[in-house]
Amino acid sequence: MASYDKAMESYKKAITTAASLEASAMLVWGVVNELVPYEVRNLLFSGMGYLRSHMSSQHTIIIEETEGWANNQLYDAARAYLATRINTDMQRLRVSRVDETKSMMFSMEEGEEMADVHEGTEFKWRLVCRDNSSASSSNGNGNGRSGNFKLEVRSFEMSFHRKHKEKALTSYLPHILAMAKKIKEQDRTLKIYMNKGESWFAIDLHHPSTFSTLAMDHKMKQSVMDDLERFVKRKEYYKKIGKAWKRGYLLYGLPGTGKSSMIAAMANYLKFDVYDLELTEVNWKSTLRRLLIGMTNRSILVTEDIDCTVELQQREEGQEGTKSNPSEDKVTLSGLLNFVDGLWSTSGKERIIIFTTNYKERLDPALLRPGRMDMHIHMGYCCPESFRILASNYHSIDHHATYPEIEELIKEVMVTPAEVAEVLMRNEETDIALEGLIQFLKRKRDGTKDGKAENAAGQMAKEEEQEEEKMTKSDVPDNQNHQDESKE
Repeated sequence: MASYDKAMESYKKAITTAASLEASAMLVWGVVNELVPYEVRNLLFSGMGYLRSHMSSQHTIIIEETEGWANNQLYDAARAYLATRINTDMQRLRVSRVDETKSMMFSMEEGEEMADVHEGTEFKWRLVCRDNSSASSSNGNGNGRSGNFKLEVRSFEMSFHRKHKEKALTSYLPHILAMAKKIKEQDRTLKIYMNKGESWFAIDLHHPSTFSTLAMDHKMKQSVMDDLERFVKRKEYYKKIGKAWKRGYLLYGLPGTGKSSMIAAMANYLKFDVYDLELTEVNWKSTLRRLLIGMTNRSILVTEDIDCTVELQQREEGQEGTKSNPSEDKVTLSGLLNFVDGLWSTSGKERIIIFTTNYKERLDPALLRPGRMDMHIHMGYCCPESFRILASNYHSIDHHATYPEIEELIKEVMVTPAEVAEVLMRNEETDIALEGLIQFLKRKRDGTKDGKAENAAGQMAKEEEQEEEKMTKSDVPDNQNHQDESKE
């Protein structure tokens, strides 16, 4: 009983001491707040934090959502990166989706923690939210609705052992930025821009064409892909050789050979936006200049049917239409070439320029030389390899009993991939669709033979008519002579 009383007495003394210390601390804190200036308090607290950090083996990097008036790019990158590394078994998750074409995005909830391992080192992440309404009120907006301040400020706290500080700054954070850039490019919705006057107007580009679905020769397709890959990796190379970071492609071939599909495949492959330049809407060089300046980097400039879009005036002096002053600002071939590879071509970086035409021979040779159109891509008729790609696209098959016959017919008949695709789309039953393609190719082949025969017969008839005309002409002078003799 005596021991119990002694324990109770000790407990009461401890409680009294703790209460006294707490009261003293509160008193001191109140005095400090009242008497010590704000700057001195910050200095004291930072000193205490400095001592505490040196006593701890853990270092922490704070990544705020905003930096001054701008968004913190590192925060956005960390958010995108951690969304791909997050453990869905966490007790609290934030899930969102802003577009029906996108997948759900997972993110951390306030106070949750997760770990990530980079090059054998563990980094711990924690999402922190703090109230910023006091800062908004002090800015002169008492209702906390200032447009310059957010009521809630988010930040990531990245903790790690202090011996890995160098790795965190020079390796891990740059790795996050690079990965976030790739994630953003993969998830970004491409845009296609149309010009009206001096402005661009954009809509979403959802063209499904890819190099895997593009019906053309495999070697040519692979050479285009390799050329594009080499181009996007040569930033420093172009800078070293003193050339604008751009690449020109000329797509030529008959209608229906896949020129537009090739452009969409290139855009999807590089994740570049497309600027469809309609030259009939551009009357002046100054307008063209403003449009090109308004393009973004990592984009594709497309001018389709360059041979017949506008009648470009010739570069040589003395041509019609170049003598009068009003035409000096007209869009000419010379002006277009200056934008392709002149001083104005350096107004953007990492750009692709694509011209298309049905008739390459109609283009001015000055437009075709390397440095302007660096790679010429012929989009030809359908070949057996192209047919197999189309059959796989439309009917999900790799082989069929009719393939040999179809491929032999395709070698004989000049048919475009668009014509073959249209026939394959007529029926969802594979056997019926392929049989229909065989009949279509046979009719086209027989029609070609009949056409040749008709042309030959027509040529013979024409030659006979010409021969008769010669004979008739040779008879006219004789008759005329007889008439003259009778008159005399």
